[in-house]
Amino acid sequence: MLNKFFGTKEFYRRLIFLTLPIMIQNGITNFVNMLDNIMIGQIGTLEMTGVAVSNQLIFVFNLCVFGALSGAGIFGAQFYGKGDTKGFRDTFRFKMIFCIGITLLCIGIFIFFGDELISIYLKGDGSTKDAAMSLSFAKQYLFIMLTGTIPYTIAQCYASTLREKGQTVVPMVAGIAAVAVNMSLNYVLIFGKLGAPKLGVVGAALATVISRFAELLVVTVWTHTHKKENEFIIGAYKSFKIPKRLCGQILIKGLPLMLNETGWAAGIAVVNQCYSVKGLNVVAAINISTTFFNVFSVSFLAVGMSIGILIGQQLGSGDTQKVRDTARHCITFSVLVSLLIGIIYAALSGIIPYLYKTDLSVKMLASSFMFISAVTMPIEAFVNSCYFTIRSGGKTFITILFDSIFVWCVSVLSAFILCNYTSLPIITIYLISQLLNTIKGFVGFIFIKKGIWIKNIVS
Repeated sequence: MLNKFFGTKEFYRRLIFLTLPIMIQNGITNFVNMLDNIMIGQIGTLEMTGVAVSNQLIFVFNLCVFGALSGAGIFGAQFYGKGDTKGFRDTFRFKMIFCIGITLLCIGIFIFFGDELISIYLKGDGSTKDAAMSLSFAKQYLFIMLTGTIPYTIAQCYASTLREKGQTVVPMVAGIAAVAVNMSLNYVLIFGKLGAPKLGVVGAALATVISRFAELLVVTVWTHTHKKENEFIIGAYKSFKIPKRLCGQILIKGLPLMLNETGWAAGIAVVNQCYSVKGLNVVAAINISTTFFNVFSVSFLAVGMSIGILIGQQLGSGDTQKVRDTARHCITFSVLVSLLIGIIYAALSGIIPYLYKTDLSVKMLASSFMFISAVTMPIEAFVNSCYFTIRSGGKTFITILFDSIFVWCVSVLSAFILCNYTSLPIITIYLISQLLNTIKGFVGFIFIKKGIWIKNIVS
């Protein structure tokens, strides 16, 4: 019976080989984001609130790019598994063209509608003066961050393509380089050290933008200087022609996936906006909780990305016999790891918020949010693994139903009603919202068991 849920030593060696670099990269990145957050929290609550709101908007952009890469990545992983270098190269070209177009569109939206988008998070309980100050800090941070979106997008196109062929170490090194630059410059520019001016939130934004260029430099230089290992890059820029049939296939399969990721991210942003109705202190507390959850959740998120690579390659090679076992073993591993991490996170939830120089009410709220997130982490891990498994076979409608439609029809709707039409405290509302993911997990279990997601889309 246990063999049904646990793989062989060779299986776990391969899984860890893929997962560990992704985990290290994301872990270091989120750890530095955490340090950034703490540094900004040392300046003041209003500054932290402004940056938190801007990061909500950037979060939607990042997920939009991630969705576009994921849609094309389904084809990339299967082309690589099939041994089709030309198809792999064409997929890379598609990523570059499509994702840069998305980035330019998002920059335009943020420039022309940035004030309005930021303001919807600042209408909760609190003084008008505090809201105006938070808006000012948010705008300063957002408009500087926009200059880093293009290098970020190009770097992600390269990194995702390398991961699809099983090369996860180089993106990890690029991420570490970016983190080192970001962390060093944050300390110097936020607090005005080593003779630099004290720039506060502006310094935090500048440090992040410069780190985006550092990440881009590492990943592109390595790819272009190791052409034997990366045959897809040979002639990749000689032409930007993509076969119409492939382009149409990626759009049919990938565009819904991109819209799903964007819809999910927008839904989460709206849920947080609903929470903000309960006060500006809630915005700050959610920011602290989310920042640290991102650090502690890298383990099961990395396993999810590895699931997409492993199953995608197996489907592309036509080895469907192992697909079910691989999915089951990965999901079990992800849930068990998240259970251990959740226990550690829960134990630290009463300590971490006190690292910030903010109001006691914010610290107490953040502590409660973190404890709830820790307890429900295994549910999040199971849902995440189900999502990547279903996505690997290109079943985009099921993915949308499972992800963004659920968020809007269940999470957003319940948060809106509970925050605006009940007198329930925010802690109770947050707990209910997190537990609703149990429904999503049950739906994911049914989809996985039926196996309707198992499909080779490049044969």
